[in-house]
Amino acid sequence: MKSEIKTALILGIVIVIGLGITSIALSTLDQESKTITIQDTSSKTGIDKSGFKTAPDLVGIAHYLNTTPEELKEQIKDKVVLYDIWTYSCINCVRTLPYITAWDDKYEEQGLLIIGIHSPEFEFEKNPDNVKMAIDKHGIDYPVVMDNEMETWKAFENRYWPRKYIADHEGYIRYDHIGEGRYQETEKIIQQLLEERATSLGIQMSAEKSLVDIEEFEHTVFRTPELYFGYHFAQNRNQLGSSEGFQPGKIVKYSEPSKIDLHKFYPIGDWENFEDSMELVSENGSIKLLYNAKEVNIVTENNAELEIFLDGKPLPIEYAGKDITYDNILTVSEAGLYNVINSENSASHTLEIKVKGKGFQIFTFTFG
Repeated sequence: MKSEIKTALILGIVIVIGLGITSIALSTLDQESKTITIQDTSSKTGIDKSGFKTAPDLVGIAHYLNTTPEELKEQIKDKVVLYDIWTYSCINCVRTLPYITAWDDKYEEQGLLIIGIHSPEFEFEKNPDNVKMAIDKHGIDYPVVMDNEMETWKAFENRYWPRKYIADHEGYIRYDHIGEGRYQETEKIIQQLLEERATSLGIQMSAEKSLVDIEEFEHTVFRTPELYFGYHFAQNRNQLGSSEGFQPGKIVKYSEPSKIDLHKFYPIGDWENFEDSMELVSENGSIKLLYNAKEVNIVTENNAELEIFLDGKPLPIEYAGKDITYDNILTVSEAGLYNVINSENSASHTLEIKVKGKGFQIFTFTFG
């Protein structure tokens, strides 16, 4: 089973690979200022790369977006390449995109090529039309390849969303970061590898060293973990609070719970159990949840109208997520990620979602 990291605890996990005396040297992280200093290695003496792996070929690609196979083959030559492994309904992936698109705007002409490797978690993410909508929504102009069978994912020996690998202009992977965060450090690596490229190719480069300035999402340290509605995805997680439990492949009539436990969800009504989701088989149903977080998101498919209640009352405007259309209503139309709750501070609340729409399908709750 694939592991997945979609949490703020990832922020500190960074791997800078095999650095020797003549390779890039990173100073230790200054705990007070949270800045990274990178030693200048733009020497013409060269760098010993015998300890680095080369980036694998992109294999098993189902669709090429913003490019063609022929164009990408030419684009990649002599470029510093940032490979971003992501999927569009992953909130942690989405939070990294403003930085990645800003780096594309800033460094493309200096020799940076960004390739989005879209490796899907759910079946609907294999649909190119859905991915195209996400690309348009997030302003992605760089090439995106759809790794629907996870073959490129496996070629990189990857296990996480999101993950960034940066290869130098000779194809050696010089940086590897899992999850969100470390944006300044990552950008400094981009700058350093572009300098190496310019020196190697005899190209003049701007000495400007400013960094992209975007406010970073501040995670809640104690929060509800991601909750999975699919019986296969949720196995051994003890996240479904209803006494009826998961019943693979069956339609289950879930009853109103007598009490609700923290970090568990409770469907009410008739729901069909799938490996990756639950689907409402009647016209109406609901979901209850006691959570702790400042942000709540859902991943859904198929049309429905969701009426949102918080602590037994219609959702107050100060808690309304970005995708609440009016009052306490969330209209679901496209398959993907929706922001339900967006508040300033983390707290525990009882969330109830009343669903109108037979065929509504829900995959996960995610929290921030």
